[in-house]
Amino acid sequence: MVLVVLAVWIPGNEHFTTLAGTLKVAANPPSTSRTLYAVNRSSASRGSISVYDIDRGHSLTKTIPTVSNVDDVRGVVASAAAGKLYVAYRTRSGVGMIYCLNVHDDAILWNRVIDPDVDRLSIHPNGRLLYVPTYEGGSADYINVLDADTGDVARKVYFSNRSHDTQFPLSGPLFQSTHATDGSGRYLYLVDPTSYAVSRIGPYSGILGPYAVDSMSQHVVNVVDGLWGMQVADIKTGQIVSANIPDHPAGEPWLHGIGWTPDESEVWQVSSNSDPHIYVWSMLDPMAPKLKDRLSLKSERGAYWLTFDLKGDYAYVSHDETEIFNARTRTSVGLIGSSADMLEIDFMDGKISRVGDQYGIGRAARD
Repeated sequence: MVLVVLAVWIPGNEHFTTLAGTLKVAANPPSTSRTLYAVNRSSASRGSISVYDIDRGHSLTKTIPTVSNVDDVRGVVASAAAGKLYVAYRTRSGVGMIYCLNVHDDAILWNRVIDPDVDRLSIHPNGRLLYVPTYEGGSADYINVLDADTGDVARKVYFSNRSHDTQFPLSGPLFQSTHATDGSGRYLYLVDPTSYAVSRIGPYSGILGPYAVDSMSQHVVNVVDGLWGMQVADIKTGQIVSANIPDHPAGEPWLHGIGWTPDESEVWQVSSNSDPHIYVWSMLDPMAPKLKDRLSLKSERGAYWLTFDLKGDYAYVSHDETEIFNARTRTSVGLIGSSADMLEIDFMDGKISRVGDQYGIGRAARD
């Protein structure tokens, strides 16, 4: 508490009168924390969530037990507005399900079968709707739009079969890929979240793998089957260019994880199988990427997924373990448990202030 003395001049009076008052001043600054929520993939703890303190060397703060019978984790999203986190997974018998976690008390609010199946989902910025693919190996030609409070199906959006990765970047709209082999898998789909009208970009040179959209939804980078490198699309014009990796290993490529650094100056791309490297592309001209670095991974099997923290300090590269890289110096700084489904959640005075994304989406125009 601070005592404040105010000197007040009163008209018609040649003297100053002092008025004693008090002003409450916060004794301590707001309490803030940056945490990484990582859904575990190891057989012993699959489906549980490990929470790491980003600013304290990614030290493990807690592990949240969730639900049983998790065999294959298929994606994670969170909402700051709703204070909830959602994990899509498949059971040992191949049933697609989603569980909803209250982030503030770690309680499971619901755990439901989603017909016909699930894959890497996304969430509306207001936290009210979930967009859920019907699985990369499935035959359903739509995705489900779910009520995020209950898990009930609100509507279906039809476009193609074998729907896989759904993404809602900072500027929208909703993006959707598919592994369909009938030709439709060579397009990236855009879904208007209000009218649900569907448009598409393509064709690409092959079936699309993971992708990431920049902060203004101007450019999207795509992994493409059969390509040692990536393709970049101008979302407005539909122009697509290829960026090829020189001196790559022999054999068929299996590149998978890809993401923008939050400042959008670089795109990082990981390779699997016998090529344990991260490829770092300069994106100063998004339609003319230049390979600027090739980083070695500790895992001899390569990697599966990649994302970043909100500030762009760290890259998280996952396979048997999750390897953490200092994204600014491009050096490996540690290992945490295996997870390909992770995102940052920040707190201020115990309340969620903002959340990250499982995808390496661009953030330059917002952060």
